[in-house]
Amino acid sequence: MILNINNPVGETWIFGIILGIALILSIRRKKPRDFFKLSMTQELKGLAILAVIFSHIGYFLVSDHRFLFPLSILSGVAVDLFLFLSGYGLTFSHLKNKYDIKEFYRKRLSKLFVPFWIILVIFFALDFLILKTSYSWQYILQSFLGFFNSSNLYQDLNSPLWYFTLVLFYYLIFPLVFHRKHYWLSALGIYLITVLIVFWNPHFLSGVMDLYRLHIIAFPLGIIFAWLFINYHHFAHLFSQKFSLFLGYKKTLRLSGTIKKIIESRIFKQTIRYLFMTMLAIVIVYTSYHSGVGNIDQAKIISIVTMLAFLFFFLSMRFEFKLLDLLGFYSYEIYLLHWPILYHYDIFYRFLPAGIATALYLVLFLILAWALHKLTDRILKRKPKKVS
Repeated sequence: MILNINNPVGETWIFGIILGIALILSIRRKKPRDFFKLSMTQELKGLAILAVIFSHIGYFLVSDHRFLFPLSILSGVAVDLFLFLSGYGLTFSHLKNKYDIKEFYRKRLSKLFVPFWIILVIFFALDFLILKTSYSWQYILQSFLGFFNSSNLYQDLNSPLWYFTLVLFYYLIFPLVFHRKHYWLSALGIYLITVLIVFWNPHFLSGVMDLYRLHIIAFPLGIIFAWLFINYHHFAHLFSQKFSLFLGYKKTLRLSGTIKKIIESRIFKQTIRYLFMTMLAIVIVYTSYHSGVGNIDQAKIISIVTMLAFLFFFLSMRFEFKLLDLLGFYSYEIYLLHWPILYHYDIFYRFLPAGIATALYLVLFLILAWALHKLTDRILKRKPKKVS
């Protein structure tokens, strides 16, 4: 049901203040750790899942798109961020654990499918019992196989699951294409396979092909960045050597000892970092607003630029948001369950002011995601991970 909201701008401010306070209270100073360690990706996943939820609410659940603006304009960037982090995470995990293909599929696909199947059973049952909606056996079967060829937010069982099919595709081809020594070749191979499918443009994918075309770059780019970050210390040492050599030419460049001390000082480095973060913030604001929506090729590039700006901004921060970390840890479960609850089974918006209701939904999604995560752990009989 599409909702009408009184005073959408005021309600956005109310929710923004609640979210801002929660983020501020969750700030912690970063502990010393390796550059872009895998645990840091949880914050970015938390940011991405918030962007997806806000977009679905602001543009598809309510009639007035001013509600949650501008928090609601980053859905495309969020999808790219999820795909980028998937490519990055799979590369690191594959190198660390050295799975063979059979073991890779067993480990990865079980984690992907078990919570997914639980959610499908729940929502198929709820739709039948409460909404009196029935689906064809063909639709049910292809759903449980993970194949979704449409993304209709108002007619499908759970329209965001078009993304599940894309991720499943990457999971299936990754161990077949990945080469441990030539990351760039693996990334190129996956990209070319995806390009060929997009170029083929099969009729049975016509309902989601524009979405695939829009997000074709992010996953292979994540593999490339995994290679860059794995070799980070090598590149940093090489740059340090070259920079020291550059500073050594005092007679030619006439650099005084004072200038050298300034360049190497903590204040200078902090100033450069803050200027860099300011530049990234400007890029994020500009490209988020001028996103190129309506032109797939333009929007695709702008989305990647925005995503990279967010990535380097978070890398430059000397603090972290534990709330984003928590949301990121449960982001997959939240992704699976959020839209049917919002659209079909609303329990807050019909009774409460929209700003308060949105905040309560985030709490509810975290609770349900935690329960789904625990249930998945029981089914897979693995020791639950601790939230960092």
